[in-house]
Parts: sequence; structure tokens; C-alpha cells
Amino acid sequence: MKEELNELTTTEEIPQEEKKPGKFRRMMAKFGRRNAIITASVLLIAVAVLVNWLLFANGNKKPAGYQGYDTQEENKENEQTEKTTTDAYFSATQVSRQRARDEALEVLQSVVDNAEAAEETKNEALTGIATIADEIRKEADMESLITAKGFEQCVAVLNGDSVSIIVKADDLQPSQIAQINEIVYSSTGIVPAGVTIIRK
Repeated sequence: MKEELNELTTTEEIPQEEKKPGKFRRMMAKFGRRNAIITASVLLIAVAVLVNWLLFANGNKKPAGYQGYDTQEENKENEQTEKTTTDAYFSATQVSRQRARDEALEVLQSVVDNAEAAEETKNEALTGIATIADEIRKEADMESLITAKGFEQCVAVLNGDSVSIIVKADDLQPSQIAQINEIVYSSTGIVPAGVTIIRK
């Protein structure tokens, strides 16, 4: 009996238990490596979207201290829009002033050209034309001198014994106001009480 048992153990090998792969390996084998990578990528993107939504939700609020590309671009666009608006204001003011002058000159010239107008009326019209021409020259002088002092834009509007000076500036220092008043006085003889300085 012992001999038979020995023979069985020596001649026949007892089969070893096959190693069963773990659950993860079986799932990987079944699912496929490529599909696993795709799924992991999708999960990462989903997490990134969720984090982004949590950080920037509620009216596109940015975290404290955040100065991203979008904010810088918005600031640049706002500055450009503000600059364009200011430039448009100065251009519109100059065009409006010129139009008013042209209309006045046209009326006065029509009086001068009217054969039926009295000589006194024609002389008054000629004086008016000369006055307007003098005002245009003085305004141009003031604008040139004020921009020479460092102001980017300037419009001067002369009206009899008063003048309005519109300058492009973030702030006006007392020394700058004094310079403008001095230029106006030397060009027109108008004292500071008759000068209105508007910062735009």
C-alpha cells in the first residue's frame, strides 16, 4: 500500500493551482488598456471643468489676487475705448466750433455781398468777419501753446471776454492751471476770472 502511494506521488505530479489574476488585472484585460487611458483622460477633464466652475462661478468672479490674461485684455480694451471716446469728444468739439463759425461767416458774407444792404450794415458785417478771423487765430495760438506744455489734446473756445479751455488730462496740478491762465492772458488779454478750464 505504501509502495503504491509512493508510486503515485513520484509518477504523478499533483497539479498546482493556477494563479488567478487579480480583479484589477482581469478588469484591465476585459476592458482594454486603450479604453482605460481614454476613460482616465475624460475623468481628468471632468474634474478640471468642475474645479474651474467652482472657482469662477457666480458672475465670473475671480479669486482674490487673480490677474489673468482675460483681465489684462479687458483693461486694455477699456483703456482703448476710453481713449477713443475722449479723442472723439475733442474731434466733435472742434468740428462743432468750426461749423458754427462757418455758418456765422456765411451769414456775414451774404450781408456784405448784398447790393441792397446799407453801407453801415456792410461795415458791421465786415467787422464781424474780422472778429471771427481774429478769434480763430487766437484759439489756434492757445491750442498750440497749451499742447506744447505737454497736454495731448486741447480745444480753446473764445467767446468775447471769456474763454473755455478743454484739455485732455487725468489731473491738473496748480502749476499747470497757472501755465494755461498765463497762455490765455498773453494770447487774448483775458484774466483768469474769465477762463474756464475743463479737464476731459
